[in-house]
This record gives sequence, structure tokens and C-alpha cells, in this order.
Amino acid sequence: MNGQGGCLMLHVVYWALRRSCIHICRMNAINLILDQYGEMSGSSTPAETRSLTDATDNMEEKEKDENSDTDLEIEDVERSFTNIKGADLYIEACKLVGVVPVSYFIRNMEEPIMNLNHHGLGTKGTKALAIALVSNTTITHLELEDNWILGEGTTYLVQMLRENCYIQELNISNNRLDTDGAEAICRMFFNNISNIRAIQLAGNNFNDESAIYFSESLMTNYRVTELDLSHNEFAEKGGELLGQMLANNESLEVLNLSWNHLRMKGAVAFSAGLRANGTLKILDLAWNGFGNEGALALGEALKVNNVLTELDISSNHINNEGTVKLCKGLEVNGNLRILKMAHNPMTVTSAIALVTVVRKNSKSRIEEINISNVLVNEGFIKLLDLVCEIRPELDVIFGGVGGHFTKKQEQRPDAMKLIQNYLDAHKLRLWDFFRNMDKDGNMKIPVADFRRAMMQQSKIPLDRIQVRELIRKLDNAQTGHVDYSRYKVQEPVQEPKEEEVEEV
Repeated sequence: MNGQGGCLMLHVVYWALRRSCIHICRMNAINLILDQYGEMSGSSTPAETRSLTDATDNMEEKEKDENSDTDLEIEDVERSFTNIKGADLYIEACKLVGVVPVSYFIRNMEEPIMNLNHHGLGTKGTKALAIALVSNTTITHLELEDNWILGEGTTYLVQMLRENCYIQELNISNNRLDTDGAEAICRMFFNNISNIRAIQLAGNNFNDESAIYFSESLMTNYRVTELDLSHNEFAEKGGELLGQMLANNESLEVLNLSWNHLRMKGAVAFSAGLRANGTLKILDLAWNGFGNEGALALGEALKVNNVLTELDISSNHINNEGTVKLCKGLEVNGNLRILKMAHNPMTVTSAIALVTVVRKNSKSRIEEINISNVLVNEGFIKLLDLVCEIRPELDVIFGGVGGHFTKKQEQRPDAMKLIQNYLDAHKLRLWDFFRNMDKDGNMKIPVADFRRAMMQQSKIPLDRIQVRELIRKLDNAQTGHVDYSRYKVQEPVQEPKEEEVEEV
């Protein structure tokens, strides 16, 4: 055999072996999903004493035992699943576990986003779905909220995600996962065995017992960048454990812990973790119990943290005293852009303190302060006007002036109509109006830059409230950018002139 023929033969053998390995891996994944997972519910070890390391070791031992008899294990499964995939695979899986197939899934399983929220899947339906998703390569965003998945169903999804490397966003909120589900999910985090980048786990009855799993696993995880743990039951101990995680995690950029019970020592310990963190950009702590003590700890963290850009501490029992303590950190922080403190028991004293600190800190990059329940006075308005002359990008959302709520104030002319009238009068296009503000030329203007430009221009008379309403309409999804691509004007295509043909 010549050299070229030998290389071709090796190439054929390589791809044959690769297909065989992929097939075996997928069959193993399907086989594991079909198994009834008894090691979690049947374990006699209390949840609070188990660790992810022990759980992972047990899992590896089980897989070694199973792999030693791989051919025998796969044989029965292959009888049902060999050479079928897609809708046929899902239908066969539904028959096997005894559930009715979800027609929406069958119709849309080739789309990148699969929304199966509120479909009543249950654990068996989740098992059938997981079997079908093992070999799916098109779905990248999977929505499974409110399906009564429970801890058992979570194990099926985790086994599927060991093989499926295409799903990157997962929502399994409100599924009563409890501590068993937390352990299964966190085992996946701990071993970095999936490509999940964003995961929503809100409303799953996670508590301080569950927190140990999240703390241990996310210290080593380097894949998850967005995590939603809102509407759970993390309390004082949970705050301490999640704070330890935050101090060591190097991948999370967005973390939602709103509607938990973080307070007292837990709030302080969590804030200490934020102080040491170097990646988190958006943190939602609304509707917890940080109080003034927690506000002080957050202020100390903001003195050091130079990465966080958005902080929501709405409804945290922070009064004027706590606001002043928080401002100690804002005096030196040079990165925070958005601060939300609505529904805290604050008065105009807090409003003045917050605006004053923005005025005094030359490094401050704050562009939005939300204190929407606070009534202010004329003295505050004069101070805000003065600060906005220096910081035209600043927007402070407050409740009203002198007892009169903003919604009771006289209605102002629509900003977009005023802009359009000006452009029509000067024979200009809306597209060009926006494009002149776009430094990067990508048809998306940062909200702060847009607000600054609108407040600094003098040709169209607009006040702060009109500009705020304009931004709300142009960025109704609150992306932080004004997307003006909808106003793009298609330039007329010029037809090429006919060239005169010279006579020979």
C-alpha cells in the first residue's frame, strides 16, 4: 500500500472510531438517564454532612462499575434507540417512560430556543425530554420553568448535559428542586461538565443546607457567568457560604439573590466576599434584610471592588443612617454605574447624601440612582440641577417634590415628537440625528452617552424627565443601550450608467 492509500485508510479508521465513541457516550448518557437514581434519596448520610467531593467520588465509582459492562448495558437500550433520533427518539422515550409527548417540543426541536415553561412535564416527562436532548445539536436555550421537575428530574437533566454541549442557557425555576436538586446541579458545576453559561434557579426552596453545595461547587466552576438564585430561602448561614464562594469565584458576572433572607452576619459576610471578588458586574440583592449593618459592609466592599457596575439593594430596611454608611464607599468608588435603593425607609436626607457624593467624587461613574419612593424638596432639586450641569449623564429617579408625586405633575410634550418636528423643520432625518451620537457606529448608543448628549444640546428644549421617558421608550428592554437600527434609512441604489460602446 502506498503512502497516500495508507493515510486514507487511517483517516477512515479514525472517523469510524470517533463515530463509535460518540455513539457509546450517547448510549451511556441515555442509559444513565433511564436508571432510577437511588444514590441521593437512598443515602443514609444527612444532607448537611455530605460534600460534593464525596458525591462525585460515588458517582465516578458507579460509572466505573457501569463502564466495566458497557456492552451488556447498551445492548438493551440500543434495541429501542439505535439509529433513531430527533422526534422519533423522543416519541420512543415517551412510550418507554409512559407519558404523552409534548407536541410543541416535536414541532420546534430544531429551533435554537425551546420554551416548555408551564407544560406540566413532571419527573417522567423530564426523563423523556432528557433522552431526546442527549443528541440534539440545535437547541441552545432551554426554558423549563414550573414543570414539577423535583430533585429526581434534575438528575436526568444533569446526565443529559454531560453529553449535550450545545445548551448554554437553562431556566429551571419554580420546580421544587429542594436540596437534592441543588446537589445534582452543583455536582455539574463542581466538575465543569457542561457548557451552561446562564442558569435560572429561582423559587426552588433552596436554603442554608443547599448553600454548602453552591458554595463548594462555584468556587471551582469557571463556566457559569449568569446565575439566578432569587426567591429562595438563603438566610444568615447561606449568606456566609455564598460570600465565601463569591470571594473565590472567577467567572460569575451576573448574580441575582433578590427575595431571600440575607441579613445580619450573613449580609456582612456576603459583602466581605464582594470585596474580594474580581469578576461580578451586576448584583441584585433586592428584598433581603441587609439593614444599616449590611449597608456599612457594602460600603466597605465598594471602597475596594472596582468591577461591579450595577447594584440593587431595594427594600433592605436601609434608612438615612445606612445610606450615609454606604456613601463612604461611594466616595472613592470609580466603577459603579447604577444604584437602586427604592422602597427603603429613607428621606430627602439620603437623597441629598447620594447626589452630594456623586458631585464630590471626581472618579464617580454613577449614571442612575433609583430612590423612587423618596419625596424630595426644592433644595434637593436645586442641588440636582447643579450636579447635572457637571454630570449631564446622571439620572435620579425620585418619588416627587414637596408631597406631590411625579405622576401628578403636568404632562410634558412627547420628546420624540419634539425631535421629529425639529428635524422636519430643518429637513433632516431621524437616522442621521441618532447616528451623529454613535461613536462606535454599531447603531447602539450607551444610555449614559445618549442622556448626556440630549441634556447638553440646546436646539430641542427637553428636561430630565422628558429625556428619561424618551430613553424608556427607546430602551424598553433595559439593555443599557439605545438601539436606533429601526430608524435606518435604506439609501437608494444607483443604477450603473450604460457605458458607450466604441465602434471598432
